[in-house]
Amino acid sequence: MTQTVKLYVRRNRPTHINVDGRELIAWLALLTTGVILSAIGVAAFLVPAGVAGPGVLGIATIMNHLWATPVGVITLIANIPIQILGYRYLGGAKAVIGTVYYIAAFSIVVDLLIPVFQGGLTDNILMAAIFGGVLNGLGGGLVYRAGGTMGGTSTLARILQLRWGTPLSTTSLYTDTLITIGAGLVFGWEAALAAIITLFITGAASDYVLEGPSVVRTAMIVTDHPDSLAHVIKQTLKRGITRMHSEDGVKQRAHGVLFVTVARPEVPQLTRIVSEADPDAFVVINQGQAAFGRGFKPMRRGQTL
Repeated sequence: MTQTVKLYVRRNRPTHINVDGRELIAWLALLTTGVILSAIGVAAFLVPAGVAGPGVLGIATIMNHLWATPVGVITLIANIPIQILGYRYLGGAKAVIGTVYYIAAFSIVVDLLIPVFQGGLTDNILMAAIFGGVLNGLGGGLVYRAGGTMGGTSTLARILQLRWGTPLSTTSLYTDTLITIGAGLVFGWEAALAAIITLFITGAASDYVLEGPSVVRTAMIVTDHPDSLAHVIKQTLKRGITRMHSEDGVKQRAHGVLFVTVARPEVPQLTRIVSEADPDAFVVINQGQAAFGRGFKPMRRGQTL
């Protein structure tokens, strides 16, 4: 009896979650900065120029033009059922808390800024599409880094992917195509073309914030002289090398394979070393976004890549 009571008490003992204050401040700072950048992009460029942004934002922009409904209010209302679904299917409050914060804050800020930027900062629709997309994308990238999303169709796409295996790109393609057609019918086809530009720039800017500039290169070197080549690379570039073995699929001959990561400016020097040490080597060089570890950025405990 005593043992049973002890088990019961342990199972029902409240769990205390320790929240690091600095991490919380950094999280809120990322989300809030993302909100401000996105809201400026929408209020100062996209809405005044009649350029529909991606997802729910595009729908809100169209409705604002037709019936003068507030962009932020429509964005908020449209996201309520979507985020309820996200809460249910994506893993509870932890999965949507950053997104909910972004949506709520963005809805307020964008409606406050639209009157401030009445008429927009430019009359050129192309410039509006470009700068609106850049600011919206930078803001979105910061939100993604904080673990949230910009809500709307991105949340729906994630749900569809988990439930039915629908690729994220497919869902985005369908929704953005429909919104672009709607923008063309309402604002004209020039504005629809500008909306397509905005979609691509928003995605590119978000990726840049998430991944950063491509600063490293990875090289796969197939050679018959792995020992001497690895020695020269290590002595000259001071880079670590991973060595593997392979077999020619045609002649069934054994080869050595060297894998090395270098900084982007070191690529010409690497190719020169390989060409001098083994002119018959086969080299494939790939882009890399970042490298962590000895010789590159130090890896910190708990760090996200």
